[in-house]
Amino acid sequence: MTHIARVPSPAPPWWLALILIAAGCAELPAPACAPCRPCAQCEAPAKPAPPRYEPSSFDAIPQWQGAQLAPGLRAFAAGCERIPVQSPLRAACDAAGAIPAGDESAARRFVEETFAPWTLAGPEGAVEGLITGYYEPVIAGSRTRTARYRHPVYGVPEDLVAVELDSLYPELRHMRLRGRVANARLVPYWSRAEIEANGALRAPVIAWVEDPVELFFLQIQGSGQIELESGERMRIGYAEQNGHPYRSLGRHLADHGEMALEQTSMQGIKAWAAANPEKLQAALNANPSYVFFRELPPPQAGAAADGPPGTLGAPLTAEYSLAVDPRHVPLGAPVFLVTTWPLSAEPLARLMAAQDTGGAIRGPARADFFWGSGTEAGALAGRMRQRGRMWILWPRGAPSPP
Repeated sequence: MTHIARVPSPAPPWWLALILIAAGCAELPAPACAPCRPCAQCEAPAKPAPPRYEPSSFDAIPQWQGAQLAPGLRAFAAGCERIPVQSPLRAACDAAGAIPAGDESAARRFVEETFAPWTLAGPEGAVEGLITGYYEPVIAGSRTRTARYRHPVYGVPEDLVAVELDSLYPELRHMRLRGRVANARLVPYWSRAEIEANGALRAPVIAWVEDPVELFFLQIQGSGQIELESGERMRIGYAEQNGHPYRSLGRHLADHGEMALEQTSMQGIKAWAAANPEKLQAALNANPSYVFFRELPPPQAGAAADGPPGTLGAPLTAEYSLAVDPRHVPLGAPVFLVTTWPLSAEPLARLMAAQDTGGAIRGPARADFFWGSGTEAGALAGRMRQRGRMWILWPRGAPSPP
């Protein structure tokens, strides 16, 4: 990440917090006292209610015995170097790398001897949550603007200021606030509508694409590949965000009577956009969030795990990497997921690796399933909105998951 500015420590905590809220913080709770004057003594933001980690057994996990574990174990091992050495997971992960790829019996023996399963539940005991899907889009584009490719893919703007709060509030270590400085004041950064209306930002353009809807979904996914006319592919990944809250385009269209909620898959939204070009920009602007990208090393053919890097920093593995809420699921941990295939009651149960996060992934029993790259992966991701359960596999003998 770039353009990180830390606020000087002498500022009174809630005077600072109020400024930061004005600067586009969608996730920071409201002050504990209201109204809060600059010097009022307010309590720090409340911590989110903790999840429940309930000890379980492998025999109690549905579909455990029939699941293949070797692919998920390889995905877990791919993230070892990114797991802190002081984490209980690190030694287990390093040992997992020695298990022969594809040796299912060795993988199962290792997993069952090394880990103990913990049921992940919400603060009130709910064990089932929403499982959605995401993927890496591949869209046509160019490094230069042409008559065909005229929609910019922006890098990080020069005037974007990011503020981390962990030095003031350790419980907010996963939150980052964004804004810009105007007249010596920190103000909200430009919204999507303002960025589109202004027509240009103080930001590098790293590519140009043809379709604004594809660009919109590229931002939602957070990474992608741009196929150039030469056949070369450039990979881009999330670099920053404008600080505005994410709003669902599908929900907006349903609320405004444009389509039924059950039709708001990615495919359904694209079909609506093609049929309603005059309404498109206003609908896109209903989501004020805007993502900025950076260029990544190009994909390598034949690599075992060659998805885009997730939040953990390791490359994602198609169908074996999960995006989770890191407040509840430790990044890098192996997770056993029990859900169903998209738009189906067919069971989908497998060992996954928690290697990514997402702005809409909030809560203990909530996850985003990485389907891979390209059109087929996009079709599965766009249709996935299933119920599911998760078990964190945690090293035996270690304290319960944090």
